[in-house]
Amino acid sequence: MLINIDATMDYQLCGDDTILLTIEAAGTEGQTLLENSLSIENATLHRISGAGMVGSRVWACVTGDRLRLRYHAQVVVTRSAAVLEDLAATPLHALPGDVLTYLRPSRYCESDLFADFVGLQFGHLSGGAKMAAIRQWVAAEIFYSPGSSNAATTAVNTFGSRAGVCRDFTHLVCSLARASNIPARYASVYGADVSPPDFHAVAQVWLEGAWHCVDATGMSTAESLVVIGAGRDAGDVPFMESTRPAHPLSQIIAVSKG
Repeated sequence: MLINIDATMDYQLCGDDTILLTIEAAGTEGQTLLENSLSIENATLHRISGAGMVGSRVWACVTGDRLRLRYHAQVVVTRSAAVLEDLAATPLHALPGDVLTYLRPSRYCESDLFADFVGLQFGHLSGGAKMAAIRQWVAAEIFYSPGSSNAATTAVNTFGSRAGVCRDFTHLVCSLARASNIPARYASVYGADVSPPDFHAVAQVWLEGAWHCVDATGMSTAESLVVIGAGRDAGDVPFMESTRPAHPLSQIIAVSKG
């Protein structure tokens, strides 16, 4: 599937600043970049590797008090959605070292606090069947509610409030998966079917030697999303970080199937 991405951002800054951006589509398994261009007014750009070596991040050294950027990409997505129930879990001793990291609790995914719950709720299942049940449970139990959470909201908070946005759905899915000994990471993505259009987040779980996308919000599928970056949780892949306050004036994300 061909996916077209166009993003424009205009932010008021507090003067010269160094901004870290994670907005470029990644050259990673399941997707191929045909076009990829980023332009930022009055800025010098420096690229570094993305978290977990997925994609890249861009340091933008901005002169002046405005961040004005345009990003365009055209990506061919070749991955297909797997039937989770058909996939087996990888034995713990066979997990690659870089995957083992995603079994651990993190700032927003307190997986160690969910062990009793997953045992009671999903203990009769294993592997992909357990992962499918986790996705279904989160989709049914958590209400998608913009404004119901903030940058400090964790998976435990979402579990208690039963409300959140894509970030919160993903943190909870990752936490429940890790508590079930299934490696899970947070992926920032562009989704062609996300409404309203914005930066989106999904979980990726490690089953049968590969990462598989899981979106409990139901707003994207593996075939219709483009991965930007991946990490332990949202703290690893924010789309923008600044050293001083930055006030959004406008931000438009347009993603379409080509």
